[in-house]
Amino acid sequence: MITEFFDTEEKRTGKKLYDYQQEAIDKIFNCLHEFPERYNLLYQLPTGGGKTVIFSEIAKRYIRETGKKVLILTHRIELCAQTSNMLTEFGVSNKIIDSKVKELPDQEDHSCFVAMVETLNNRLIDEKLEMEKIGLVIIDEAHYNSFRKLFKYFEKSVILGVTATPLSSNRKLPMKDTYDQLIVGDSIATLIEKQFLSKATTYHYDVNLGSLKVGIDGDYTVSSSERLYTNSLMQEKLLMAYEERSKGKKTLIFNNGINTSKHVHAAFVKAGYEIRHLDNTNSEQERRDILYWFKTQPDAILTSVGILTTGFDEPTVETIILNRATKSLTLYHQMIGRGSRILPNKSEFTVIDLGNNAARFGAWDSYVNWHEIFRSPDAYLNSIWNDIEIERQFVYAMPEDVKKRFRRSRLSEYDMKAEYAKVLREGLRPKAAIDRSVEQHAQLVFENSEDILEARELVKLLDDDIEFRVKRYTYCISASTDNYVKWLQDEYKQKLKAVLERKFLKVEMEKSKFSFAALRYEFAKK
Repeated sequence: MITEFFDTEEKRTGKKLYDYQQEAIDKIFNCLHEFPERYNLLYQLPTGGGKTVIFSEIAKRYIRETGKKVLILTHRIELCAQTSNMLTEFGVSNKIIDSKVKELPDQEDHSCFVAMVETLNNRLIDEKLEMEKIGLVIIDEAHYNSFRKLFKYFEKSVILGVTATPLSSNRKLPMKDTYDQLIVGDSIATLIEKQFLSKATTYHYDVNLGSLKVGIDGDYTVSSSERLYTNSLMQEKLLMAYEERSKGKKTLIFNNGINTSKHVHAAFVKAGYEIRHLDNTNSEQERRDILYWFKTQPDAILTSVGILTTGFDEPTVETIILNRATKSLTLYHQMIGRGSRILPNKSEFTVIDLGNNAARFGAWDSYVNWHEIFRSPDAYLNSIWNDIEIERQFVYAMPEDVKKRFRRSRLSEYDMKAEYAKVLREGLRPKAAIDRSVEQHAQLVFENSEDILEARELVKLLDDDIEFRVKRYTYCISASTDNYVKWLQDEYKQKLKAVLERKFLKVEMEKSKFSFAALRYEFAKK
């Protein structure tokens, strides 16, 4: 099992806890003393805050104080191994209930058990084992709903759920219906200020997500994500973003599909970079080798799918690239949290967002009212901007390398919305706003071209700006179907080329007139 590379959470003996961890434990035990049974408690702490350390200490103290046993539930085998190791370091005798364990004849030899939810559920259904004297059930990554099926077996126990994001993975099963109380730990911003987490600097690249579809789980489907993120334009955008913001840094790339990750791998290899791909189809030995390479290679690039969002800890990660969009606040925090571990020589890390995720959820370290989300999850989910609203907030910024190609001109923004309002005030047809935009672009290209051939090349560099302006126009006229936007963009480019051809034809005619006049003058002198 891959234990040495999964959330070691810094080796501790249990003798020393950080102040915020001790405060959290004291708050939890105050509740346990007040409600010693039949109570469901939820504790929130950001990724990287040391949840495993906290609930290992809770298990140790609870066993000592009550004489009852503790059961810890996880949803992945790697997390079972990590938790068991941590408990052992805290001096807690424990046993992992995995697929090999059919019965528990040695139950009295252990004070704590660690199990995957599905494995334990199967054993309990088969009635091949009984969990006796369990006073406290601790649930890691409690936002997953698979754990609920086990609650009926521990009706007299106290349930302690632990999560970084107390928002259910299933909108129909809100956490407030499962847990009686939420305790909120220190925020991301506070842990950064106290130097327990690294500070994130986020760079976002606007992406049109109109082609993405939402599945029954409420998140974007893998198939629609694959179609978007495997196209050549998105691959080029990813490579450009890496070279602009992360070249030479240890980089972890998250994708929403195996095919996308393989395309990323191929694109980076073609560009001359050393990169590895990892997904859940890799063998255990392959995973071990890849993660060891990633750990030891200073400028390593690892592109992955799903497998590293939880339970993975590599503090030397310097950049997180979100090469996907998600509607899951939990996944958003989990992915970025993989880069938040702090080191003596690492107090900051980079986030490159290629899925409009920061626009959807806010900055990773921004304030989140978890109590309000816990009480009213639907209100929060309904308040999140949809993709159209996000796209309407985009502001096109011409890249520096493109600006250099137009250095002869004074560059200024063209405010389509303001120009649209202006032409209406002047009593002109709405499309006059498009015509004025075309003329401004034509003048920009004309001033920076020697001939029509160079002008045509420069027009290609304006594709993103043209797309941005056309969409702004369609928002103004409330007509934004994909077919109409595409037609309008094509018409815009045809008009632009026609205006440029007229400008250069006029120049040629002026040159011809000058040449003819010069010839007549020379002839007259003779």
